[in-house]
Amino acid sequence: MAETADKRRCVRVSVEGTVQGVGYRYWTERTATGLDLTGWVRNRRDGSVEVLLCGDVDDVAEMLQRCRDGPPSARVTAVRILEEGGEDPADGFEVLPTL
Repeated sequence: MAETADKRRCVRVSVEGTVQGVGYRYWTERTATGLDLTGWVRNRRDGSVEVLLCGDVDDVAEMLQRCRDGPPSARVTAVRILEEGGEDPADGFEVLPTL
């Protein structure tokens, strides 16, 4: 049914603040996997963390909310949506090399 496809969302976001060297990427991988999301996470050379999240619209919204806090050592100052849509990875969630 087409309704199922309409309930999926892909969003690429930038997470800023103290988000590198605090386990943010691995926290993101665990949390996104627990919400049954697909995508990836990577550090950026500018000090931010970039994340692609794809899945059920409610689960993506939940993950975006959780990204505002992150793991205990993180100090998130902003979660910015860079792009809506894009290619939905087939399955899984992975940690990519720094870009």
